[in-house]
Amino acid sequence: MREVFGDSGPAVLLLPGGAEAVEGFYPGLMEGLMADPGCRVILYDRPGVGPSEAEGGLAEATDAIHATLAELKIGPVVVIGQSLGGAVAMLLARDHPEDVAGLVLLDPTPVNDAKLAKQVEQTAKTTARISTVPGIHWALTALLRSSAGRSARRHDMSPEARTATLKIAEVDLPKLSQSATGLAAIAEGFDESQLPLVPAAVVTADRKPDSTIRKAHARIAAALETPLLSWPGAEHQVHLSHEEEVLEVSRAVVRAVAVSEE
Repeated sequence: MREVFGDSGPAVLLLPGGAEAVEGFYPGLMEGLMADPGCRVILYDRPGVGPSEAEGGLAEATDAIHATLAELKIGPVVVIGQSLGGAVAMLLARDHPEDVAGLVLLDPTPVNDAKLAKQVEQTAKTTARISTVPGIHWALTALLRSSAGRSARRHDMSPEARTATLKIAEVDLPKLSQSATGLAAIAEGFDESQLPLVPAAVVTADRKPDSTIRKAHARIAAALETPLLSWPGAEHQVHLSHEEEVLEVSRAVVRAVAVSEE
């Protein structure tokens, strides 16, 4: 998918997590940003994720996004990314800083920690492999559905967020593994100091202070000179567990970008 909504205002690019399609991934976020402060929102499925039939993977993601923005003649943009989408947002900012006016990183995959990135890639590969064993795929899917349902009830999610949560639970595990391929190698050459200093927000899930993922997120926030944000009960899919908070944080970054460009 590659479509622009809205006719005027700051441009915002939404990048979903995992190998998910962007359509429906961020319920209410596009509409909220278009209403206030008034944005153009780009929905784009990078190669290898969602329904995209374009060839390519994580290593080619930033060049593909750069080419797409050039074709659309839009930019620089505020990039909002969750999980692996957050990692891609950081890589885009490093590789093509001229394309990025601001960053909203929602519990991003810690591409700034090579050990954690290796664990993420290996876990995705292992899960995809065992899911091919008869009966295992069904069991994993049932477990994910049950967890998604509990999360929706716990956070009293909107109907749209509940739908998105249950859709994500129907994950294509081999495709997810493919989308994470190369993450460890990329992380070996990444450092948060490579990020351009732009208006930003970094949100981490509700984890213990000594969590290695939280520490990785804290380093990203420090490099971007912004506080690390977290909310009680925030989950990895923080855009669904805390819809309103994420919308307000995104609005704040968009407004900060607008002020910086005056």
